[in-house]
Amino acid sequence: MHRTFPLALLLLASAPMHAQLLGDQEARDQMKYDVQYLASDLLEGREAGTKGERMAGDYIVQKMASIGLMPYGDSATYRQAFTFAAQPRLGDKQVFQLGRERLAINEHYHPLPFSGSGAVLSTVVRCGYGIHAPELDRNDFADLDLKGKCAAIAVGSPDGIHPHSKFLAYHDLQARAAKAVELGAACVLFYNDDKAVEDPASTLRAKAQPLPVPVVFLKGDRHVELVRDGNPVSLTVTIDRPTSTAHNVVGLLDNGKPHVVVIGAHYDHLGLGDEGSLHRGEPAIHNGADDNASGVAVMLQLARDLAELDEARANDYLFIAFSGEEKGLFGSNYWTKHPTVPLAELNYMINLDMVGRLEADSSIGINGAGTSPAWAELPRVQAGALKVRTTTSGIGPSDHTSFYLQGIPAIHFFTGTHGDYHKPGDDEEKINYDGMLRVTRYIESLITTLNDDGKLAFTKTQDADSASTPRFKVTLGVVPDYMYDGKGMRIDGVSEGKPAAAAGLKAGDVVVRMGALEVGDMMGYMKALGQFKKGDTAPVTVLRDGQEVMVDVTF
Repeated sequence: MHRTFPLALLLLASAPMHAQLLGDQEARDQMKYDVQYLASDLLEGREAGTKGERMAGDYIVQKMASIGLMPYGDSATYRQAFTFAAQPRLGDKQVFQLGRERLAINEHYHPLPFSGSGAVLSTVVRCGYGIHAPELDRNDFADLDLKGKCAAIAVGSPDGIHPHSKFLAYHDLQARAAKAVELGAACVLFYNDDKAVEDPASTLRAKAQPLPVPVVFLKGDRHVELVRDGNPVSLTVTIDRPTSTAHNVVGLLDNGKPHVVVIGAHYDHLGLGDEGSLHRGEPAIHNGADDNASGVAVMLQLARDLAELDEARANDYLFIAFSGEEKGLFGSNYWTKHPTVPLAELNYMINLDMVGRLEADSSIGINGAGTSPAWAELPRVQAGALKVRTTTSGIGPSDHTSFYLQGIPAIHFFTGTHGDYHKPGDDEEKINYDGMLRVTRYIESLITTLNDDGKLAFTKTQDADSASTPRFKVTLGVVPDYMYDGKGMRIDGVSEGKPAAAAGLKAGDVVVRMGALEVGDMMGYMKALGQFKKGDTAPVTVLRDGQEVMVDVTF
């Protein structure tokens, strides 16, 4: 069961709490109220840009106001708005006639995620596998006139789709379609004539960069009779690609000091599933009690306590509830590029993400301990009786990364992953509130310990490539800009001692080609990275200040 608490009741319960420092039981109860509301079914998983996210934002605004924080978002409000690409959806008009056959969408064909919208009257030109690989002496487009035509391409490859294919670098369907468009094709039609090859997915993705023409996949064996040179094509594809608006919620505890400590936690989650869900089955509410109602609850409790702690008045404190974290650190990325407090005034950043499941061994992970020499204090803080385990890298899959990339010491508190991560089972009744209280007291002790240190020194760290996963044999050593929606993969940060840094790549460069593969978007970048092995050297082309620059990168 998921308990739903009326907002007015919760606000009434918390209204007087800023008058004095809460005792342990009161603090624990207040954090439980916060998690129970934020992780209730009423908010439907708090996906960025949805009604549930706005309701969560309303709740956090009211809490910040009751604590006495100054509004520090847009236009003297608590909110800071930002936009992002929302989930695409098929439009009302879809037409596909091939020869004399009128085909039904989803039953006979479907647009691919990187399809553009448009209406085309054309004829088919068969293009084999659509592979142009000069170094392998293969060009399936040789002697073909594709101008205004419908390029028909088989999804397989000459030696099959497998990791040992010599055409592995050319398996990406979007890159093949892009080559056909470059040669003048008005639309692209994929089909599958190899039973060993999986059909391409039909799911539209917000992060997919669309080509300028319609691209569809013809399902089943209809290609045998219909995909032949000169067959007429009438194709209309309409895909709505809306933008959505989400909001960071920002409040300042103003002690009149020159330096500002940022304490942040993301409040969005996965809604009914979103792209990041690990749930398989029918859509279900992902309440995200640990991820990250727990972090927001600890952040709000820190705001209550720091407002009353005389020992903590050496800094101002900016509390930020970020949205869009689950979609790629959107909110924190936006705030650091549109700060409501000058970045030069920031002292350090504390990020709270998944702090609600402290285990019996009392171990807590603190990531980013290499971002300042001052974090040497972490193991020496005794409050909370926690066993601290640190990692040094300033880069990781949470909002502290956005601050590290701006040269700000940043650490991330984390009580560990679990079997409910990014699944509907991440519910309130599994939260360890005693553990959350211990984390809160630990952070308060750390803050007061650092109060006499002035502004903390920043240190760059040896970072892992956040875009890499176990399936990659190599790393480029960059942090992608997940908010970037143009062609290519924009670099938001370059890791010291990694291939990108050695080759002279810089933050702001947009990677558009790696080796033989075009990089159209984040997915294209990941596929391109997968073609290399350790020791390979390959040309990487980037756009820098509007000009193409090619460098050789050794992985």
